[in-house]
Amino acid sequence: MQREYLAQLTRRHFFNRSSVSIGHAALATLLAGQGRAADDRTRLLSGFPTQVPRAKRVIWLTQAGAPSQLELFDYKPLLKDQFNKDLPDSVRQGQRLTGMTAGQARFPVCPSIYRFRQHGQSGTWLSEILPHTARIADRICVIRSLHTEAINHDPAMTLLQTGHQIAGRPSTGAWLSYGLGSENENLPAFVVMISRPSGPTNAQPLHERMWGSGFLPPRHQGVRFSPGKDPVLFLSNPPGITTARRRAMIDDVAALNRIKLQDNRDPEIEARIDQYEMAFRLQRSVPELTDLSQEPASTFSAYGPESQKPGTFAANCILARRLVERGVRFVQLYHRGWDQHGSLPSGIKSQCYDTDQASAALVDDLAQRGLLDDTLVVWGGEFGRTVYSQGTLTENEYGRDHHPRCFSMWMAGGGVKPGLVHGETDDYSYNIVRDPVHIHDLNATVLHLLGIDHKKLTYRHQGRDYRLTDVHGEVVQSILS
Repeated sequence: MQREYLAQLTRRHFFNRSSVSIGHAALATLLAGQGRAADDRTRLLSGFPTQVPRAKRVIWLTQAGAPSQLELFDYKPLLKDQFNKDLPDSVRQGQRLTGMTAGQARFPVCPSIYRFRQHGQSGTWLSEILPHTARIADRICVIRSLHTEAINHDPAMTLLQTGHQIAGRPSTGAWLSYGLGSENENLPAFVVMISRPSGPTNAQPLHERMWGSGFLPPRHQGVRFSPGKDPVLFLSNPPGITTARRRAMIDDVAALNRIKLQDNRDPEIEARIDQYEMAFRLQRSVPELTDLSQEPASTFSAYGPESQKPGTFAANCILARRLVERGVRFVQLYHRGWDQHGSLPSGIKSQCYDTDQASAALVDDLAQRGLLDDTLVVWGGEFGRTVYSQGTLTENEYGRDHHPRCFSMWMAGGGVKPGLVHGETDDYSYNIVRDPVHIHDLNATVLHLLGIDHKKLTYRHQGRDYRLTDVHGEVVQSILS
């Protein structure tokens, strides 16, 4: 598309357009990049995948707000004897704090009130509030040594999603759409769904740029599905408009857009034509996709009592399975409400009620349908929580602040070694003592499992090559099967 743009742009037209927008002064640089968008939305980028993929698609279960690793995955039995004692300076090592706890007079150690047990043949330690995840312990790989630089939600989530704390870069799903294209011309390559917690909680906002395309062509941004009659806005025809009439309208609009495209060769116009066509195809494919009435009762029983309520995490997990069955490349579910600065015991238990059974059922469902081997499932948030209590500490009530130094996630399927625990933190779950995994390493590993060398998936923008992992990232070889 970019070479065609240069070939058809006349010298007179170039200088005429330059008078309108100073941005065209750098046109040659902007269009000379090694990375080029695929000619159409279903075609792979030339040279990709760079190696044999283990996974064809990803379902990323994003737990927005930062789940506490201490309550879920990182068992620290020695903390019981440290209750309400000050966190040693030798552990904190002067590491920075958020403004929410920096003014506290002391930092009292707070053990989790929840019991842990070992599960499966792997003997993975998991919390009692994750009974369904415990059931699939031998299918998942728990990483206890994630870390990040960001200490507040928005930059941390932006780093997790785009590889950079500052907004403006493409999201992971957009990179995969750009590099690998779509397997289904009637559905987007990248779909996003957001669920709200069932209980009262502090739900952090999520911005559309989290699933945006950044400087990649707009066709690669995530398409958000919402609960209700129209999962995609304005999907249904308005009264008096037939499908044939809408088809004719789209054709007429496309003809006008092509006239404008011939005039100024703006890639955004081509993207707009593509989006109109996708919207029309979605009219045929989405109603069948989102109609769960044909699912057997056993499906809803497996995913839990909330799964028949549109917009819940459980219902979205069923839709995620239906999407990957139909060839969608990247499905991202966001579940908000994990930001428990206070009343953590009740808050996190409510969050687990929303997500635990459905997450485990999704893994089992994919396995039963023969999809888990080539579908990668990722579960986790943007950072962890502190071992010390934020605010008043009692035996049954406490909160935890943000903690970027260490946190836990799990992965399943798609070439990941099952029944493995990777990494280790100190006795306070405050610092990593073995096998650290940075966010860039995580993203490099996800790309590797999809058959992509993260150093080769690049796009030239403003005179330099960009990639999801920036100039960092190493594949975590030890978690690969």
